[in-house]
Amino acid sequence: MAIIKPFNALRPKSDLASKVASRPYDVLNSAEARVEAKDDPCSFLHITKSEIDLSESIDVYSVAVYEKAKQNFDAFIRSGVLFKEEKPCYYIYRLIMPATPELGGKERNQTGLVCVSSVDDYFNNVIKKHEFTRPEKEKDRIEHMKMIKAQTGNVFLAYRDVPEINELIEKWKTGHDPVYDFRAGDGVQHTVWIIDSGSAINTISHLFKTKVPNTYIADGHHRAASAAKVSKEIPGNENAKYFLTTIFPADQLSILDYNRVVKDLNGLDPDDLISALQDDFMITLSPEPVKPSRLHEMGMYLEGKWYILAAREESFEKDPIHVLDVSILSENILKKLLGIKDQRTDKRIDFVGGIRGLRELEKRVDSREMKVAFSLYPVSIQQLFDIADSGNVMPPKSTWFEPKLRDGLLTHLL
Repeated sequence: MAIIKPFNALRPKSDLASKVASRPYDVLNSAEARVEAKDDPCSFLHITKSEIDLSESIDVYSVAVYEKAKQNFDAFIRSGVLFKEEKPCYYIYRLIMPATPELGGKERNQTGLVCVSSVDDYFNNVIKKHEFTRPEKEKDRIEHMKMIKAQTGNVFLAYRDVPEINELIEKWKTGHDPVYDFRAGDGVQHTVWIIDSGSAINTISHLFKTKVPNTYIADGHHRAASAAKVSKEIPGNENAKYFLTTIFPADQLSILDYNRVVKDLNGLDPDDLISALQDDFMITLSPEPVKPSRLHEMGMYLEGKWYILAAREESFEKDPIHVLDVSILSENILKKLLGIKDQRTDKRIDFVGGIRGLRELEKRVDSREMKVAFSLYPVSIQQLFDIADSGNVMPPKSTWFEPKLRDGLLTHLL
């Protein structure tokens, strides 16, 4: 069963929360981070992407970058921008994302519990995974954590709904004022409540220990793996036996599509590719951009035209992994026709989160940076659970969650 604990968060003063809170370090590059934090000395990007305060030519994985992160982190604490909570608490974190076409024209509202989760649960597979991790990305966060002695990256977990937990959290929200409540530049509303009652804390811990057999990593596999490895490197550190997580009930979550763009056609001309695709797909020319409306349907943008690709039933296996559209694309197009064997390492492929929309796919191809784009039907939460429960992993970059948790609001000290 899931073991969670309250913790003494390092957090910003209420009047500085909106300035401190930053987008996750791994959703923007160094150039974007420089622009975003340029006029905000309190931005947490000065800690999570500290290369922005050094020469643009610096290696982002150099010791100097991690040392700068520690220098900035210490300065935030000394100046009082960040302070440590006096007692261990749980925190409620609600995100409201305004309606957009990418969200199907609907507002997205989700509330999670911020806590620290057991590293032992990670190793014992109580916390289930569905992706492989990349060593260089793990090493980066390991060095960052060890240098600043804190975990800044929040791991996004999901669990099957427990009505008693939902009711307790909703009751707390309605009966207490939030400590943070602001709208970020992207329009997402971020609201945080502190659960500081001993009885409420004990009830939540007990409910997870007795009602939640597993939690599932939705977003943050590298952050979780890095925290787990750091715990092994400092075995006497009690705080390192737990890592920062925000846990959401499954019924509040949905997954966006995670699309692909490819640099070339592996020696094929467009007509040859379309002809070869007909072995595994029924192909229809579309007069408009293709946002797939059902499982086993995907869009292809090639030479200024959109096509609907409907997978033939006999072209894929029906087990939890191969039935995914990302798997069908991987096996029957990327590997079979375009020669991309490993999407984690092949430089000919890139990934575009569904929040960027279909126009971003067109832009990448029309600019001639890429040759072809594929739009996909999103994986469901139930599929994610099924795959993690089976012990399998999805192809890389299969899921995209929105809205994103902000860094800097709640940090776990080691």
